[in-house]
Amino acid sequence: MAEHTEEVKAAESLMDKIADKIHGHDSPVSPAVESLHEKAVSSGHAASLKAKAYSLFGREKPVHNVFGGGKAADVFLWRDKKGSASVLIAITIIWVFFELLGYHLLTLMAHCLILVLAMLFLWSNASTFINKSPPRIPQVKIPEKPVLQIASAITIEINRAFVILREIASGKDLKQFLSVIAGLWVLSILGKWYNFLTLVYIVVVLLFTLPVFYEKYDDQVDAFAEKAMIEIKKQYAVFDAKVLSKVPKGQMKDKKT
Repeated sequence: MAEHTEEVKAAESLMDKIADKIHGHDSPVSPAVESLHEKAVSSGHAASLKAKAYSLFGREKPVHNVFGGGKAADVFLWRDKKGSASVLIAITIIWVFFELLGYHLLTLMAHCLILVLAMLFLWSNASTFINKSPPRIPQVKIPEKPVLQIASAITIEINRAFVILREIASGKDLKQFLSVIAGLWVLSILGKWYNFLTLVYIVVVLLFTLPVFYEKYDDQVDAFAEKAMIEIKKQYAVFDAKVLSKVPKGQMKDKKT
């Protein structure tokens, strides 16, 4: 046992001497060792870049930052569980009233206001007879700053959509044009199956479920999406070689010249 301990100490001492020889400031590092070190660092860096090479939709930031990193992101990603549940339940109730019960917006608003105003009016007048304090009606005031922020964000997205539509209509990118046409065709099919309110409700439910799922299983989703994109690119290459490449291009320019 003592001999084994001495052998271990001797091996450790030899390793320390080798490390001092390599990393010491007084003695230069041999070119072979330096070359091996650089290759190890570069290969590790390349491996890390390869591991992070593909991300869904080109995402470089965490999902929380993609949604703005504020209260809205906390709601969509269920960081604020009470707020998320409240919003989802409220939207579900609205969808049930309009879609399943057949209410119209103006009718629902009028009935709700009638009910609330009647209850508050009766309570305020009955409080003098039952010796209780009248209801404290809060002063409702919409803050100006959040409304302006929402309006600014919506305006930016609308302007961005107009720019994209202009680029598509200019005929510069055939791939983007076909992608948009396919998306609009799928949307038209969904419009036959569901009305606008149901589609909006489905989108809201997806916003409350898919980002959370992706944040939890982002590695698996990115790997699956990478394989799917590779297959889509292969199919597009075949379609391009058989169809798109045979479409005549530049005929107008040739006639002008």
